Amino acid sequence: MPNMTRPDMTRIAILQMTSGIDPLVNARAIDAAIADAAKGGAAMLFTPEMCGMIDRDRQRAAKHIVPEDENPVLSAARVAARDAGIWVSLGSLAVTQSDADPAEDPRGANRTFLIAPGGSIAARYDKIHMFDVQLSTGEQWRESAAYAPGERVVTAETPLGRLGLAICYDMRFPALFEELGKRYCNAISIPAAFTVPTGQAHWHLLLRTRAVEASAYVIAAAQVGEHEDGRRTYGHSLVVDPWGEVLLDMGGNSPGLGFAEIDPARIAEVRSQLPSLANRREISKSGQS
Repeated sequence: MPNMTRPDMTRIAILQMTSGIDPLVNARAIDAAIADAAKGGAAMLFTPEMCGMIDRDRQRAAKHIVPEDENPVLSAARVAARDAGIWVSLGSLAVTQSDADPAEDPRGANRTFLIAPGGSIAARYDKIHMFDVQLSTGEQWRESAAYAPGERVVTAETPLGRLGLAICYDMRFPALFEELGKRYCNAISIPAAFTVPTGQAHWHLLLRTRAVEASAYVIAAAQVGEHEDGRRTYGHSLVVDPWGEVLLDMGGNSPGLGFAEIDPARIAEVRSQLPSLANRREISKSGQS
């Protein structure tokens, strides 16, 4: 695919995946996408939540939840990013907690890794909000049983400017995005593995809202389709501009690689027309009854 990006714009790639239960198979798909993204002129590649493994059988999955320096998907992606010379945002991997005693808390972490072109890890973000729900369809999820919630808001400097990091269910919690807005992020990455019922109801609505609130691009790489473990995800990987316009929607049928252009002039234009970040005021909590 030829690179038609203007010199003042940054081209990104978005990988929509149907991750399975074998991390090595998923790693090969990610490595191929990194190479293809670079060939397509992208400066950054974004992958979905749990791109290294999706497996609801926790006993079977447990053997693959290892410290990050032993994770084969992360290791392979770092090498591929170095070889391709591009940034990679691994939407998230399941790893052991860095600073917890497994005897006291055996849960892992649902962690984003931002990889620089040299292969170094530029930033890490642990998902803050755990998806603990009982859906009307009968689906039940207790993410907090397997993963400990993160506690830190994370941003990093990238070719897009300041990039804010979030993961999937985080998108439902405005306070996180208020903080990212205060940090004037140019873009926010929200990788996901959304269920179909919640995706049909809220996916586009919430992502467009978050883009408008932050006056920033939202980049949401997603899982899609029928997975080996039996679950089904919504897909529709999106790139939304600061005005809330959808620039890319990869649909809900199949995995693949998509491209979009990030225009810094568009960010400045929207923030000039609707300066909500500059006009924000702190709300006093005094006088509550």
